Amino acid sequence: MRIGELAAVAGVTTRTVRHYHHLGLLPEPRRRANGYRVYGLRDAIALARVRRLAELGLGLDEVRDVIADDAGRELHEVLAELDADLARQEEVLRERRARLAGLLRQAEDGGLPAEGPVSEGLAALFGEMARASAALPGPEPRMAAREREFLALLEAVAAPEEAERMLTLFRTAITGTPGAMERAYEVYALLDALADAEVDDPRVEEAARALTDALPDEIVAGMQQHGETAAGAGGAAFMEAFFADFAPAQAEAVRRAIRMIEERLR
Repeated sequence: MRIGELAAVAGVTTRTVRHYHHLGLLPEPRRRANGYRVYGLRDAIALARVRRLAELGLGLDEVRDVIADDAGRELHEVLAELDADLARQEEVLRERRARLAGLLRQAEDGGLPAEGPVSEGLAALFGEMARASAALPGPEPRMAAREREFLALLEAVAAPEEAERMLTLFRTAITGTPGAMERAYEVYALLDALADAEVDDPRVEEAARALTDALPDEIVAGMQQHGETAAGAGGAAFMEAFFADFAPAQAEAVRRAIRMIEERLR
């Protein structure tokens, strides 16, 4: 058989056959005087076996181990490793599908936020913020949308248990007591008003105190602990980028609030 005929018998391409030769997966056959390869039945059997092993999901290095005389690894060992790897992949796929199912439910119920995909808990919090925003006489403060973006980022990059803890603290801060959500939106509006202000504007101090007063001790303590944890993992660079995202007067108000919070925790 010529190489094209061998490839057709095994159900592969001639390029694949040449690649297998190059990798040593398929021994070179004898050649005619004109240089053309001549393949026999044993070559077709060997090629078909390589194809079957590859279709099982083995990498070509693993296929080489299986077919090599001195590989030191028996087929059942390689197949057992492959089965374990596929089991891990199945578990990952199940988790991803469960996550996707939750997002689909959010979308079908009209609860998938613009900042999504996020967890169901965060989506529920965003929904409460949306209802509070709808009750406002004017448009939603831009700072509220920025807050949601920050929470979505936190959930994406923090360890799951840390993200859940911070989300619980934040939910408590703005929904845990009567009027907390309204006070939060008052703070958002105060910060929005500083977008074009100077850093020495008296409203900076007003916004800083309002922000400090709106945060209960529990979330303040959690914020400090999170900051200490992040400090050793790029936290300083993150905070620098965080403040750079604000207008100067807004950043000054937040910095002053942080200093007041630190004083409160001493």
